[in-house]
Amino acid sequence: MRRNILGKGLVCLIAAGLLFPLQIIAQDLSAREIMEELEDNRRATSNSALSRMQLSTCKFGVREGKITCAERPRVKSLESVGKGYGTDLRDTRSVAILLEPAAERGIGMLSFIYDDGARDNETWLYLSALGRVKRIASGSSDDETEPGSLFGSEFTTEDQDTGKLDEYEINLLEETVEAGREVWKIETIPNEERALKSRYSRTVLYVDKERFVELRIEMYDQYGKEIKRMLGSRVEQMNGIWVARSTTIMNLVTNRLSNMAFLEMHTGIDVPDEFLTQRTLTDAAFRETELEKLRAQIN
Repeated sequence: MRRNILGKGLVCLIAAGLLFPLQIIAQDLSAREIMEELEDNRRATSNSALSRMQLSTCKFGVREGKITCAERPRVKSLESVGKGYGTDLRDTRSVAILLEPAAERGIGMLSFIYDDGARDNETWLYLSALGRVKRIASGSSDDETEPGSLFGSEFTTEDQDTGKLDEYEINLLEETVEAGREVWKIETIPNEERALKSRYSRTVLYVDKERFVELRIEMYDQYGKEIKRMLGSRVEQMNGIWVARSTTIMNLVTNRLSNMAFLEMHTGIDVPDEFLTQRTLTDAAFRETELEKLRAQIN
């Protein structure tokens, strides 16, 4: 990984008494290399990891120049378990289970995300009230917006994807400042094949130059109109990984927003392969038994 290479280079510079700020070295990265670093950081948050999160959704408005909920938000708590697979652990399998509210407890989502653009990602949603698993289509046409939603929020399965960088034209637009931090402003444009599967014709990311975390993402439709905006805040190190502990996505068409807050994240967890299967969605006894084993590793 480039981060390891940079680390070795810094050791050499220190030994020679020629230490330069990491930022100066990092500026030599190409747009593609920056995105690769960003993707590696994203994957690290779900590799052999158990996380607890809070997801809240509401209709929003602007009051005194600030974006606020215009109604009481719907709040859900969930637990997520993930593991890396494949070459350099660049593929990810994860399962997320709702814990609260009680009426939705046990609703779950299983995702297989592949780095290879030739393989479509796979997602299954289990609705406990109906007692069945539903496959979510990998395509992203307008009529699939709701099925692709993450537990009824404004986050979609596409918004959670990693990898498949070969399917995009990646351009470094400029170096600027966002939320008081120096960032790279990077544009990604899907190629013809990817465009058939994507809601977005263009995405602009503001990537923290030191921490490789997105502080802002703008998503545009086929007419060049910004339809979604994602903001990352409370950037902290969790288990040695830089994470935006609070991520807010705003749907600028429906005026609804969702916030995902990381409450806990534990990496280095021994996750059995069998847990990352549809059995975890449908077999409550198996799921709870295995979750207790995973939780015991962090207690």
